[in-house]
Amino acid sequence: RKFGDRVQTEAEALARRAPVDLRVNTLKSDLDRALKAAGPLGAHPVPGLPLALRIDPPAAAERTPSVESLPEFVKGWMEVQDAGSQVAAACAGDIAGAQVLDLCAGGGGKTLALAAAMGPTGQIYAYDSDARRLADTVRRGERAGIRNLQVRTPLRPDPLKDLEGRMDLVFIDAPCSGSGAWRRHPDTKWRLTPEALTRRQADQDAVLDAGVLYVRPGGRMIYVTCSVLAEENEDRVAAFLGRHPGFRVLPATGDPHWLPRLTAEGYLRLTPASSDTDGFFVAVLARADGRTQA
Repeated sequence: RKFGDRVQTEAEALARRAPVDLRVNTLKSDLDRALKAAGPLGAHPVPGLPLALRIDPPAAAERTPSVESLPEFVKGWMEVQDAGSQVAAACAGDIAGAQVLDLCAGGGGKTLALAAAMGPTGQIYAYDSDARRLADTVRRGERAGIRNLQVRTPLRPDPLKDLEGRMDLVFIDAPCSGSGAWRRHPDTKWRLTPEALTRRQADQDAVLDAGVLYVRPGGRMIYVTCSVLAEENEDRVAAFLGRHPGFRVLPATGDPHWLPRLTAEGYLRLTPASSDTDGFFVAVLARADGRTQA
């Protein structure tokens, strides 16, 4: 539905071996120092991302270098994070001093990127419906030197009650088919069934509706999937807007490098073939500020 006569090109790109992308953690280092540390592994800068390094995929019979063995990685200078995921987090824009909720934090990759963009200002809250996944968020946050992170576990009653209507930004990295990451997890394509896709769409609708509760008037919600399927992307946003007419779509990015990847509606679509990243979809949804017009 979205790729037309490019569908074969896009499918072939999803089958190629993926690179290892790193995000430089500005709370502890900078691009030059991190590049010097990871340079022996073949790392090089990524166009359009001032804090990204890339290690190109090796030949089929060779193994990818072990980034985790670098002393600087252990110290928290850098994180493994696909370039597309970094772009998705950057769609939050200037969030210094903001109140931010990562509603589907998982292992914390985008939580850490958002926290680094905030610096020591504001407050970021990380939540996931699976408490076990948040253990990585705690560990990685400590290694990254984040001081303004609160992890909210679902093991406690009403863990987000006090955040209702207060958030400048609710970031939703929604559960999805993972079709945009097939080059990293090729086995998942064989487990994707029509029934599984239907369940994922229900999950996405539910988490979008849940996010509304925490967005303050005039605040924003960012909906992200690592999927290339319209059923999980445009269709879900359209259904959401039908249920919540108080929200409107904003352009997902103003970065000149990534503007060509915007759709006519203002969504951001990344794919291995078009942007040399994993497949990602980003929609930025703004809530009305609540003021009445004269």
